[in-house]
Amino acid sequence: DAVIDDLQCREPTEEFKAIHVICLDTKDNPHEAQLQGTVALELCWLLEQTEDLDSEAPELVEDFQEQQMTHTQIKVLHQICYL
Repeated sequence: DAVIDDLQCREPTEEFKAIHVICLDTKDNPHEAQLQGTVALELCWLLEQTEDLDSEAPELVEDFQEQQMTHTQIKVLHQICYL
């Protein structure tokens, strides 16, 4: 929430580009951090392979949540901000 609030308070740039904010709500302990770090890396690899991140990211994140996150209650939160 703090990241989104900060981005929304900033002045827009001349380029007005999309910024994808993705959050994995992780419990604060070493075991969960290690598991979610691996999950985050997998999601980053998928996002990196897109041809058009701005149009493909929302569906990709939703599909990733449905297919990869069945073993945990952790939600993947995705929001696009423009600066």
